[in-house]
Amino acid sequence: MNYSIKKILFEIKDYILITFGLFLYTFGWTGFLLPEEITTGGVTGIAALIFFGYKIPVAVSYVTINVTLLILAIKIIGFQFCIRTIFGVTVTASLLSVLQSVITEPIINNQPFMSCVIGGMLCGIGVGIVFTHNGSTGGTDIIAAIVNKYREISMGRTLLYCDVLIISSSYLLFHSIEKIVFGLATMVIMTYMCDMVINGIRQSIQILIFSEKYEEIADHINKDINRGVTILEGMGWYSKQPKKVICVLAKRSESVSIFRTVKSIDPNAFISQSNVVGVYGEGFDKIKA
Repeated sequence: MNYSIKKILFEIKDYILITFGLFLYTFGWTGFLLPEEITTGGVTGIAALIFFGYKIPVAVSYVTINVTLLILAIKIIGFQFCIRTIFGVTVTASLLSVLQSVITEPIINNQPFMSCVIGGMLCGIGVGIVFTHNGSTGGTDIIAAIVNKYREISMGRTLLYCDVLIISSSYLLFHSIEKIVFGLATMVIMTYMCDMVINGIRQSIQILIFSEKYEEIADHINKDINRGVTILEGMGWYSKQPKKVICVLAKRSESVSIFRTVKSIDPNAFISQSNVVGVYGEGFDKIKA
């Protein structure tokens, strides 16, 4: 099985797992949060507020807002960024539409706190799975990416500001501080569970690869993953033979792609991965004084 076929199979696996993650996310929303009128962040939170106020189905508002944001993103960021986002938005909208028509009663009656905890856990795990496999749920992710392109504001901070603003807006509908507290608690639970799944996926790592097929591996990492590669000179002390060592600095989210690339080319390669405190320069953080 050649490299291109394996790459296609990995892509198919990614899309299957992204779909599963989106199912968990939408099930947590429609089964636990929506029946208790608990609002969280993101476009789904905005769509929920519209549903609570005007009874417009969540899927309709969700698609309308995301299509508008996607048009902006395609013009500003580029189509490549939006491919998986379009897939994520389409699947999420479809699942929201189906599950909202199927789940008409709260799964847990008169237990808003338990609904908040379980719903937040399901949503967080689902989003974590989606992010781990390079997917996107769209929505405020797009806003954060656009802001991050023009301003030195991290995507995480932009998402936090958007989510707090959306959750706080629920007071205009319900006039209840309790609803805001539940919404913020759900956001914290979602964030924690998402971090647990992706295990600090946005951190930087250093990978050392020892393989006789170092040239082929280095070419694929350079061209397919768009990461710089450095070849180090080494020597095996037992064999006393010269060895080439591939050194790669990458984002943790790219580690899966790098490992897949190495495994596809040389299953017997020896790989060492380690966390780094900070990486500064092109493709990473700006050098800080």
